Amino acid sequence: MTAFEDLKSQWGNQNQSEPPVDGAKQILKQIASVRNKQRITNGVLAVTGSILIAFFFYVTAYKFQSVMIGLLLMIGALVFRIGLEYSSIRALNTMNVSASVESFKNEIMSYYKRRKKVHFILTPIIILVYCIGFVMLLPAFKESLSAGFYNYIIISGIITLFVLCLFMAREIKKELLVLKGLMD
Repeated sequence: MTAFEDLKSQWGNQNQSEPPVDGAKQILKQIASVRNKQRITNGVLAVTGSILIAFFFYVTAYKFQSVMIGLLLMIGALVFRIGLEYSSIRALNTMNVSASVESFKNEIMSYYKRRKKVHFILTPIIILVYCIGFVMLLPAFKESLSAGFYNYIIISGIITLFVLCLFMAREIKKELLVLKGLMD
């Protein structure tokens, strides 16, 4: 019976974890940080999409089927991703941070699961569709550009894709760590 008494004594002597005084402010700050990063992502994607749309009309892509399809795939991938991010921002804005701890934790867990699906399933598909669109443009580039500039486009495209994927992986990791921290 002394083992039970020792265990009971140790249990009673544990430090009581008090919620931080400014815990709600910290949560709101972290949510605002995630929301702002999503808005920045949408801004960058919107600018890229606008450039592609301008390029579409500049080269009169609608006259050339492969160019048109390639650009539409690229633009469609960006628009779809913007829609996903906008939907995530709306979901974040509708979260009730003043709800009970359990209710808020359930909302964060649900949001976290959706973001994981976006990052690990939909984002690779979007990148793949974007790359397919880019590859569809290459024959038109090869035909209308000098060999040096064509090679530059291929090499810079590969390097840009690699750097962009590294940057996205780092940002995704940060976002998921923040969201996971909010669940704890």
